[in-house]
Amino acid sequence: MLQFRAMDAAPRAVNWEAPEHNHTEKGGDWFFAFTIIFIAIVLAAVLLGNTLFALLMTIAGLTLAISASRRPAIIPFSVNVRGVRVGDELYPYSTLESFYIDEDEPKGPQLLLKAKRHFMPLLILPLPPDYIDDVEEILTGRLPEEHLEEPFFVKILEIFGF
Repeated sequence: MLQFRAMDAAPRAVNWEAPEHNHTEKGGDWFFAFTIIFIAIVLAAVLLGNTLFALLMTIAGLTLAISASRRPAIIPFSVNVRGVRVGDELYPYSTLESFYIDEDEPKGPQLLLKAKRHFMPLLILPLPPDYIDDVEEILTGRLPEEHLEEPFFVKILEIFGF
């Protein structure tokens, strides 16, 4: 007859909530400078006879201004034995290539996951400091650890407050 005994098991799931991105409060000066820059781009496009580009920049400017002013939504995150869940989307381990936990990020620890996707190859999740060890323990047996960094474009957008 087989006998089973309890062992110190790794955590089966780690769940937390966090804002979808780091929100930087933007004052009137930021929006004034933003408006001046986009008006200059639109005027230059009109003067050069490129009305389609002027229309595109007008739509882009309005979209960016609305996006910059809204507060980030609170999203539930989960790392479990099936995969990584971001909101309602589950990323099974078969769709992920590697992971990296960046504890030195000034905004706080981040979990970076390299996905097998062409349009969104890197998932960047804010990670509470208390859960670093548990998340690493779950991921270590399922994904290889590889040094990953935020893309340069993401860092530039954060400098400008997006």
